[in-house]
Amino acid sequence: MKSRHKKLALIGGALAVIGIIAALVLNALNSNIALYISPTDVAAGKAPQGKLFRIGGMVKEGSVAREADGVTVRFVVTDTEKDITVNYKGILPDLFKEGKGVVAQGKLTDAGTFAATEVLAKHDENYMPPEAAKAVSDAHARAAEKKATDGAATPTKPTASY
Repeated sequence: MKSRHKKLALIGGALAVIGIIAALVLNALNSNIALYISPTDVAAGKAPQGKLFRIGGMVKEGSVAREADGVTVRFVVTDTEKDITVNYKGILPDLFKEGKGVVAQGKLTDAGTFAATEVLAKHDENYMPPEAAKAVSDAHARAAEKKATDGAATPTKPTASY
């Protein structure tokens, strides 16, 4: 084999190895990416079935229920517009509390509940994951807009002036 053919074979082999490594890295990254979806989007059917994603919002007051085994927990995550029931088997973070921010990672079940594999609680009083904060503020904006349009559509009674 001529030296030119050897160089071409070496370059071709190196490109093939680089291509395989890049494909493996991209596949590993893609399988570890978890999209963030709000409870409103989950309720609207925008959540991927059978795929890993994150749901975030506030833990609804009075919704935390522990099973007899002491490890399985059921709670509701809300963005103040829609609620999603979350089932989690494991130890919850110390900062997990009702009325506080939470992000859960897992999959949506056929029953419409969220089977969490990981639960993350907010860090302090001022912190909320950016995605959860946006979902809550969007829900508040939609509620205010709905209230404004509903209020504008209903006639008001004239008040008597004295």
